[in-house]
Amino acid sequence: MGKAAKGSGGGPMNALEIEIAIAALHSTGDFQVLRRLDLERETRFARASQQGKIAICLDTETTGINHLQDKVIELGMVAFEYLPETGEITRVLGRYNGFEDPGFPLPDEIKEITGITDDMVAGQSFDDAEVQNLAASASLVIAHNAAFDRKFVETRFPVFRDTPWACTVSQIDWKSERISSRTLDYLLFKICGLTIHAHRALDDAEGVLGLLLGRLPVTEFPIFKALLESATQTTSRLSAVGAPFDKKDLLKDRGYRWSDGTQGTAKAWWRDVPSHEERQELEYLAREVYPRGNADAVQIKRIDALTRFSVRE
Repeated sequence: MGKAAKGSGGGPMNALEIEIAIAALHSTGDFQVLRRLDLERETRFARASQQGKIAICLDTETTGINHLQDKVIELGMVAFEYLPETGEITRVLGRYNGFEDPGFPLPDEIKEITGITDDMVAGQSFDDAEVQNLAASASLVIAHNAAFDRKFVETRFPVFRDTPWACTVSQIDWKSERISSRTLDYLLFKICGLTIHAHRALDDAEGVLGLLLGRLPVTEFPIFKALLESATQTTSRLSAVGAPFDKKDLLKDRGYRWSDGTQGTAKAWWRDVPSHEERQELEYLAREVYPRGNADAVQIKRIDALTRFSVRE
C-alpha cells in the first residue's frame, strides 16, 4: 500500500500543498496529473430546483454479451437531478450497487476483466424494490453503450422498458470533437483529467456522471446538454431490403450495416438517420441503389428514446 504524500511539516499534505505540487508538475510540461473522480467533493452542484427532473447513470457487469443467455452479476446506478432546459446537473440524489448470483460459475475472462469472483456473487441477489423505485422515478436512463446495458436490465427488470434511454457512446459526435477513442476511462482522462476503477458497475456509473459534467473539447458545449438534444431526436431506420448485391460496397461506405435476420428483422442493409433526413435518404437509395429508381422495398421504422437500444428495437 502506498504512503500518503508528506507536507513541509512532515505530516500529510493539505489541500493547498497538493494544488501547489500539481501546478508545479504541470508547469514543467512533462506531466499530467489525473484526479480520482470523487462526486462527494464535487463543487459544481447547485441547490435543489423545483424545475428539476431525475436521471440515472447506469452500468452493468455481466457473464457475457448475449442478453438472452447471460446474466447481470453487478448493477450500479447513480440518480441525479438536472434542469432539462439547460442540462445543468444540480445534485446527486442517491446510489445503488449490488451483486447477483447467476447460478453458475463465472467465466474466467469475466473474472479477469472485472475482478469479480464467484465468492463475491455467491448467494447474492439484487434489491428489486430499490432498483424499481429508482427506475420508476427517472425521466431518463444513461449508459455508456446503452445498446448493451439496456437489453440486459430490461430482461432482468421490465420497469426499464418504460423509461427513455440515452447513450454517451453513440449519441455524441466524438469524432468531430477529435476524440480517437470512446472508452469511458479514455474520455474521462482526455476531457476531464479524471480516473476511475473501470469495469466495476458503480464506478463506471459514477464515471458517466463525471463525464456529463464536462464540456466537449472542440465546441466547448456542455456534454450533458449535447446528449439531451441528441437523445430526444426521433430517428428513422431505413432497411434496404432486396438491394442488389453489387451495391453492398456503396451502402457500406455510406454507413449502412448488414443485418442477417437473426434478431427477427429482415436480411438487409440498414442505417439510422435523423427523421428530417429520411426523405433525402430515400431519394438517394432510389437514385443510386435500386434499379429503375424504385425504392418501394425500403422498410422504415421510426425510433425514439423510449424504444432506442431496447429489445423492442
